[in-house]
Formats: sequence, structure tokens, C-alpha cells
Amino acid sequence: MEFIREDDVEKFAQRYVQRLEQLLESLDLNALALIIDQIERVRAEGKTIYLIGNGGSAATASHMAEDLAFGTRMREGERIKALSLTDNQPYVMAAANDIGYDSIFEEQLKNLMLPGDLLIAISASGNSPNVVKAVDYANRHGGISVGLVGFDGGQLRESCHIVLHVETQHGEYGPVEDIHLILDHIITEYLIQAG
Repeated sequence: MEFIREDDVEKFAQRYVQRLEQLLESLDLNALALIIDQIERVRAEGKTIYLIGNGGSAATASHMAEDLAFGTRMREGERIKALSLTDNQPYVMAAANDIGYDSIFEEQLKNLMLPGDLLIAISASGNSPNVVKAVDYANRHGGISVGLVGFDGGQLRESCHIVLHVETQHGEYGPVEDIHLILDHIITEYLIQAG
């Protein structure tokens, strides 16, 4: 059995870190500011933020909902209302079984979303049918949609009101998901410090 040499791992890690640095430097900070403005508006108006995604993006949606709702609790004034629709497993399973997986987020929004609420859709490809369908529903019912996307941006790049695009080659899931989680932490830390 041949083991991986330490210098191979070091070279790979250096290339990966350099790739993340390139992607961070290319971010549209104006789009980031617009997202933060929307989160502040939602908090001030007593509205709710819903977060959605699949796979690794589902984990980021859960993490971001916790950071926004609980992580910012030290701020003065109203707390941020944020829920990850990926975490409502009984509802997700019922909707997937009875209607279809493409409807798991849209069906929840039909119960919850009010005009002025914010939907943050996280998708590396920007093409996940259940995410695209939920964004379309939110847009038609007075919601504001934010897309955190990668690759070429997919359908969400066109349909979301605000898009923060981590432009990569198709299939670069790891770096895109890394940047999306970093964006969560930038947003949360900014909200805490600006509080």
C-alpha cells in the first residue's frame, strides 16, 4: 500500500486555499451590502427570513438560520426571525411523498410566507428544482428573494431579486459551499458589531 506523501497534501492544500482567496476577492460586495440591508429591514419590520437548500447547502441554510436568529441575540431591539425550511423533516417527507420533492419548500412557504418576508435560497448550481420553485412562489407572493449561488449562477441568477454569485467551474461544490458559509459568518459578525 502506498501512502499519500506529506508534500502532496501540502501542495493540494495550498492550491485549495489560493482558490478560496481568489473567490473571496471576486465577490460582489455591493450585493453583500444589499443582503444585509434586507436582513435589517426584515428585523425592523418584524418579518421573517426563510432559508432553503439541498445537501451541503441545506446544512448552510440551517447554520445561517441559527446564526441569524440566535447568534445575533445580543443586539439591541427586536431579534431576527429566521427559520431553515430544511429542518422541518416531517413536513419535508410528507410533501415529498404526497406531492413531490420539487415542492418541499414551496409547500412550507404556502403555510408561512407573508408579503415582505425574505427567502434566502442557497444552491451551488442555482438550478435545484425545489429551490427554483420556492423562489418563484416567494416572488409571486410579495417576498424578497436572495440567491447565494455558484458555478454559472443557474436559474436563480435570473430569478432572485438579489444574487451573490460565487463564479466557478461547474462542479466546484466544495469551494462554493465554503464561500457561502464564510458569507454567513461575515453577515452575522457584521450584524452583531453594527448592533
